[in-house]
Amino acid sequence: MDSVLHASGRFGPHTLLISTAAVPLTGWALHAVALHKRLAATRRDPLTGLLRRDAYTTRARRLLARHDDTAVVMVDADRFKEINDRLRHAAGDTVLASIAARLTAWAGPRAAVGRLGGDEFAVALELPAERREQRLAQLVRMLHTPVVLDDSRTVDVAASVGAATPDTVGSRDLSALQRAADAALYDGKHSGRAVLATAAHASVPSVNGRRAGRPGTATWGRAA
Repeated sequence: MDSVLHASGRFGPHTLLISTAAVPLTGWALHAVALHKRLAATRRDPLTGLLRRDAYTTRARRLLARHDDTAVVMVDADRFKEINDRLRHAAGDTVLASIAARLTAWAGPRAAVGRLGGDEFAVALELPAERREQRLAQLVRMLHTPVVLDDSRTVDVAASVGAATPDTVGSRDLSALQRAADAALYDGKHSGRAVLATAAHASVPSVNGRRAGRPGTATWGRAA
């Protein structure tokens, strides 16, 4: 008993203060972890897991600043409204999630892959000039692979693809590259081919590329 009392007597006010302080520190650590998870969740689209627009923009601009061979690729699902109307929104969600998974697999871990809204996606990645044709054609094939729904039904899907690079557009500005890529995308809408933007696409007088004309283009992918 005396030994117990003697040992207890070694814990003075300073030790008690440290022990008491450890409780709120643990609480703050847990709070910090929870806060980090919430912040990370706000950066990701809940359906597809892709970066939201703001997070994608930040990462894409960083890639453009660091790598001369960065390309910006815009992707738009073809006839997506028909899928939603015919098969309902659950099927549409599955299609969007499948497109997101394919974009992520194609682009690789160092790329910026984002869902800009609805059925519109964007990718910024390193894409050397000598590999553009092969890689863009590969993306088109992946995006045209049928999607299997939860009830085992198969849905034929397709997506239009436009790409822009600083050397072809003449700008390293993300907004200019996305505008050019979007214009190229709509220039080849439903063609089954990826379209690489030229400087002419960057000057198309349109809102988000919706009134793109047909300047000279290079296309890669499936035949229409």
